[in-house]
Amino acid sequence: MEKGKILDRNYTGPILEEVLRTNKIVRTVPQEGVYKGKHVVVAPIRSNNGNVIGVLGIVDLLATIDLSVVFQEYTFVQDEVEEARKLMK
Repeated sequence: MEKGKILDRNYTGPILEEVLRTNKIVRTVPQEGVYKGKHVVVAPIRSNNGNVIGVLGIVDLLATIDLSVVFQEYTFVQDEVEEARKLMK
């Protein structure tokens, strides 16, 4: 699901299959598949008697942002704003 729309009802992957098999929540960074290198959390959806009837996976796309680069760029922006302030005085 993305932006409120279901994109694929039949998607599977190694982490989803693991959760189906083990009936346990998995938090990891897959080393293969479509979401390789991205943080994911996959949880079982259980019936009233505890059996797995499906799984739900969430991909943390924000974790893929390189914060060091963001903050490095922030200092450049901050320097430019400071220069602009000096010129306006």
